[in-house]
Amino acid sequence: MATQLVLFKVNNEVFAININSVNIIEKITDIYKVPDTPVYIEGLINLRGKVHTVFNVRKKFGYPPIEFDESTRIIILNHQSVVGLLVDEVCEIISYEDSDIKPAPELIAGLSGKFFSGVAEKDGKIVLILDLEKLLEK
Repeated sequence: MATQLVLFKVNNEVFAININSVNIIEKITDIYKVPDTPVYIEGLINLRGKVHTVFNVRKKFGYPPIEFDESTRIIILNHQSVVGLLVDEVCEIISYEDSDIKPAPELIAGLSGKFFSGVAEKDGKIVLILDLEKLLEK
């Protein structure tokens, strides 16, 4: 059986989420800052009449900040709360066979393995699959 993943970049590293978790991918828009929130909460956006919390993956992982540009995207999730993931760039949607996906190691590239549900490998390329529940925990 195949799993489709949305691949995206943060700090030139490739990460993925299951396509079933994605509602829509949007270009960067005006983000309204919210005081007294964690540093990785970028703020709020209003998208077609719905307010979404924008979660900055770069800041959550402790990477240095960068200016938003034409490649910056917000991945709006199909999640119990209305959340968008701010990422540097969305690359592609790719199918992986279940045999290509392995459990995540405890510690990955200096990031806590708790944020990842698995590792997908295809054609010699390794992609870290985010565990959205754990990533979005406070």
